[in-house]
Parts: sequence; C-alpha cells; structure tokens
Amino acid sequence: QVQLVESGGGSVQPGGSLRLSCMSSIVIYNFNSMGWYRQIPGRQRELVARITRFEEAIYADSVKGRFTISKDNNKDTVYLHMNNLKPDDTATYYCHANQVSDYWGQGTQVTVSS
Repeated sequence: QVQLVESGGGSVQPGGSLRLSCMSSIVIYNFNSMGWYRQIPGRQRELVARITRFEEAIYADSVKGRFTISKDNNKDTVYLHMNNLKPDDTATYYCHANQVSDYWGQGTQVTVSS
C-alpha cells in the first residue's frame, strides 16, 4: 500500500544542480525515517542522505556540504537538493522509507558529464 515515486533526475554538467523529489502515498510522519540511496552498476547501493521524523539529517561524507535533504509534511514529499554535482555523483537514485518495513521507489537516473 506504500508507494514512493521519485522525479527530478536528468543530465547536467559538472557544477550543476538538480532537485530530486519523492512523493509518498501515505503521510510521511508515519515513517521513522526517509532517505536517498544511490547505486552505480557493479557497486553496492549506498546511503546518500537520511532524515528522521524529528528532522535529524545524516549525510554521506562524499556529499556533505553539497547536498541537502528536506521534507514537506504537508505534501508528503521528501527532497534532495544537489549542488555542485560531480561526475562521481552519476548513479540511479532511490527514495527509501522505513516504518515497520522498508519501502523503495523505482529510482531516477542522475548523469553528470561534460
């Protein structure tokens, strides 16, 4: 019954910016936390950023200072603001939510190249 739908991916040049959005089919304050993960082919899926229902945010060292996670409880949406994008940020980005179980979106592609 839980659906997470991502949007906002695309292709940008190094130094560019994107904003990813993840809309939940249920009210997001029911989740313990929500976050963004990314996966590069041949590598394990890795945490990018996570935010709890109490607004505590955690970031991977590789994106700290460049990415910002936020959420709008009225819109049941979590965002990932990505600034100063680098080629190493190229990946499929997945929205994640945790309640009793784990839920995943279908992913959105981000490509950073010149």
